[in-house]
Amino acid sequence: MLANFKSHIELTFPFLKETKFLLACSGGLDSVVLSYLLRELNFDFGLAHCNFNLRGDESNQDMDFVEKLAVQLMVPFYSKSFDTEYEMQQRGGSVQMVARNLRYEWFQDLLKTEGYEYVITAHHADDALETFLINLSRGTGIGGLTGIPHQNEKIIRPLLPFSQSEIVKYASSNEIKWREDSSNASTKYLRNQIRHKIVPELKETNTNFLNNFLSTQDKLLDSSSILDDVKVKLQKDLFLKEDDKIKISIEKLNKLRPLRAYLHLLFNEFGFTTWKDVQHLLQASSGKEIISEDFRLLKDRKHLFLTPIRNEDLKSYLIPSFTNSTEIPLKLEIEEVSSLSETGKNILYADMEKLKLPLLLRKWKNGDYFYPLGMKGKKKLSKYFKDEKVNLLAKNEQWLLSSNENIVWVIGRRADERFKVTPKTKRIVKITWHS
Repeated sequence: MLANFKSHIELTFPFLKETKFLLACSGGLDSVVLSYLLRELNFDFGLAHCNFNLRGDESNQDMDFVEKLAVQLMVPFYSKSFDTEYEMQQRGGSVQMVARNLRYEWFQDLLKTEGYEYVITAHHADDALETFLINLSRGTGIGGLTGIPHQNEKIIRPLLPFSQSEIVKYASSNEIKWREDSSNASTKYLRNQIRHKIVPELKETNTNFLNNFLSTQDKLLDSSSILDDVKVKLQKDLFLKEDDKIKISIEKLNKLRPLRAYLHLLFNEFGFTTWKDVQHLLQASSGKEIISEDFRLLKDRKHLFLTPIRNEDLKSYLIPSFTNSTEIPLKLEIEEVSSLSETGKNILYADMEKLKLPLLLRKWKNGDYFYPLGMKGKKKLSKYFKDEKVNLLAKNEQWLLSSNENIVWVIGRRADERFKVTPKTKRIVKITWHS
């Protein structure tokens, strides 16, 4: 295995010889064997071990084992202890997901603080097969079937072409010792069910199953690369960038066949996964939208508009005094003045004594109403926007200034009659929006 491993590194990751990197080492078979292989080839690396404190003394014994291994191999050792159960309560999610995030967050910190270039992990061919079957069982697209990448930015996986049986054989022939994780024997987790029940059956059915799988996955990866090229060309043609928005012709989308497959290709990277909803949006009335975790897809007559959901869109901002100018989310200059002077849509004059602090900046929402300056009576903002022919995107971007839950200013458009300056006004506040 050593000769094949050396050839694989020289062909796929020749740059590793010229740098130093971290090896994520749990103390288990795969990472321990990888540490010996790397040491045999005289790479410059250190061992990084995560203690998730999930298995009592076993967790501490794993850490001690890896520390002794580092001494034996004469390489630097790094370890970190996590209160994983507490982190699960704070972050939410499964123990595997939380542990994975903790692990990679720490690895990234180590790269910065200790001067390493990459993190090496010991994922192998059997791991790739298990991941494939997990994703297949969950109904993934082709992206989920292409497997674990050999390299993902700073993360490198040099053992992916090698099977676990090869790794076991190398460990046995070289009398390498490792730690067994007792949780790996449990079928509580889906991956372990696949590892202990399904994969052995597949291999028994066809002794060459793993090699055939790797060959098939290489073809899937090639197909995925072709699709990526198609996606880039399509997005260049269909996605017209306007400031921080992307405008997409519905007419052009409807000409694509098969439509659902193309919608998946074009919008999957933005977090949209319910393709019936995306497809229905093409025929929906203006104003309809669907939302992913980070993006909004909005129907407006003949186009879809793709916009990021920014954190400030979900927040409201307090202005505690009449001397507090703001930069976020809008640049507002606030000052007390003695009289009215310059005017414009970007300037508001208001009776200071009618305003209740703190003032509030927020986005508009359905049900909002105000008393438009110069008019009698109130008007819903939705009706005001319709009468003013404000398009959907502009409506979504609209900020309001309010006082005691009353709208003072539809910023940049219309002030509220209730707060206007009159001959009885004693103190005037001027608010200028620098758009």
